[in-house]
Amino acid sequence: MDRQFVRLLADIHCEWKGSEPTYRAYVNDELFAERTWCWTNSYLEECFQIEAEPGKYHIRYELVEPHCAQLTATNLRVEYGPGTDLALWNTTR
Repeated sequence: MDRQFVRLLADIHCEWKGSEPTYRAYVNDELFAERTWCWTNSYLEECFQIEAEPGKYHIRYELVEPHCAQLTATNLRVEYGPGTDLALWNTTR
């Protein structure tokens, strides 16, 4: 199968106290990004640019220990390219 390009967007919100939390984003079980959250009273629009064979891909977020935070990812959407049945998983392992 031919690979296709898809750009996905997700809205990321984080409430935290103390040290700035670090979070990771995974596509399937592959680490896609690791970032430290340093903003207050705002959210990020995270962009995933994926070039892969058509199929089912899982987007998952998790906070890195130790943390005093709650991370929420919402509104996953396709900005460019083919894509349907979008779902996000939020974890705090």
